[in-house]
Amino acid sequence: MITTDWTHAIDSYLQHARAAGHTQATRTTRRNHLTHLAAGVSLEPWEMTLVELEAFCGAHDWAQETRRGRRASFVSFYGWGVLARHVDENPAAQLPRVSASAPNPQPVPVRVYSAAVLEATPRVRLMARMAKELGMRRTEVATSHSRWIVEDLVGWSMRVVGKGGKVREVPLPADFAAELLELGPGYFFPSRHQSGHLTPAYVGKLVAAVLPGVWTMHKLRHTAASEWHDVCGDLAVVQDLLGHASPATTRSYLKPKQSKLRATVEAAAA
Repeated sequence: MITTDWTHAIDSYLQHARAAGHTQATRTTRRNHLTHLAAGVSLEPWEMTLVELEAFCGAHDWAQETRRGRRASFVSFYGWGVLARHVDENPAAQLPRVSASAPNPQPVPVRVYSAAVLEATPRVRLMARMAKELGMRRTEVATSHSRWIVEDLVGWSMRVVGKGGKVREVPLPADFAAELLELGPGYFFPSRHQSGHLTPAYVGKLVAAVLPGVWTMHKLRHTAASEWHDVCGDLAVVQDLLGHASPATTRSYLKPKQSKLRATVEAAAA
């Protein structure tokens, strides 16, 4: 049971986050994390200390990246609490830092992707292609809009609105641009039950449904990254296309081909 104090605190924090320009996806993630915290503790939000936060986090067997995300949400929430003078100090700031998990890129094999797009409906096929050929996140695919497609002197591009509202321009093959523009003005994947677009979670679920086993929509971004790097060999180019703030993140998406590794060693030994 979530108390009135927790509900009011979370809503006020998210209003602050919206004023700061945080995306809907970020705000939704923060709400989910904070609601889970509120439901799992007996204290009100401004009574929480480092001890209670550590006890809550320590009681869950989260994956490493999940733990990093929860810590970030709690630090942000209580950082706002300090600014709003609800607390004097940020109790979450002293939570143990969680290191990033070791890179484990998993590009989807060609045979798996080819079979998936053959099985998929036209709508889901477009979603999968946007992830694999344009390196788009599921949130970006869900919110993609006809106004994102632009033409200049050298061809078509997709002005993707990514994390934090940052815009990146991804070159778009002419045939792909034509197929998307045929969908008409507005969101490419509108919701049938309400105004607006499909949710990112639903888009990810639709694509995952045509991919067997462990393969997911996000791993199609690994495929895009690896294929682009095989072609250009330039980490900075791939970073810009994926919309990463850090080249370290981009590197974690890349899986070099074994043939290239072998060729490099053999060429050096010759």
